[in-house]
Amino acid sequence: MVSSAVRRPSRQLGGTALALLAVLAPGVCLPALAQQQPERTLAATQSPISLDAARRLLAQGDAAAASGNLAEARRQFDLARDYCRRLLGFYRDLSGSFRGLDARIPREMDQKGRQALELLAQTNLRLAALFRRQNEPEVAVPLLVEVVKVMTPATEEGRKAYQMLLEIGFVTTPYTAGQAAGTP
Repeated sequence: MVSSAVRRPSRQLGGTALALLAVLAPGVCLPALAQQQPERTLAATQSPISLDAARRLLAQGDAAAASGNLAEARRQFDLARDYCRRLLGFYRDLSGSFRGLDARIPREMDQKGRQALELLAQTNLRLAALFRRQNEPEVAVPLLVEVVKVMTPATEEGRKAYQMLLEIGFVTTPYTAGQAAGTP
């Protein structure tokens, strides 16, 4: 019994000393962890939670459409569209959470959000072209309207989307992009 009574205080003392050492000098206890940089797993991999993943899907969809595999192209474009929508939500949420606390983070998230929005618009344009190619222009209309809405007619994507709406007959007034109304 004497030996176990003697061991307990030394265990407690040893545990307390280690805890204090870890708090006061974290580099001493865990030198390997303290010197490592945080891993940027999502940036280094082909994670579905990245703009690069959406770009890859868009390129794969383009390749499938070029080879005539429209079903695969649609699947890839739909996935890219889904990735872009998720990213937009994540970037907006983070931007809003840091507003007023650290201006750098909302700026970064807003910039990434604009990139995701442009990629979404490009994806919608490709999907709309695919639906037109399959003689389903009515399915293309919501995609094109979304592009005009989120990108505005002042952008290249917005003008392309409106032009496609004009070509399929959903709208009848051409957008003259800065020319006076009624000028030929």
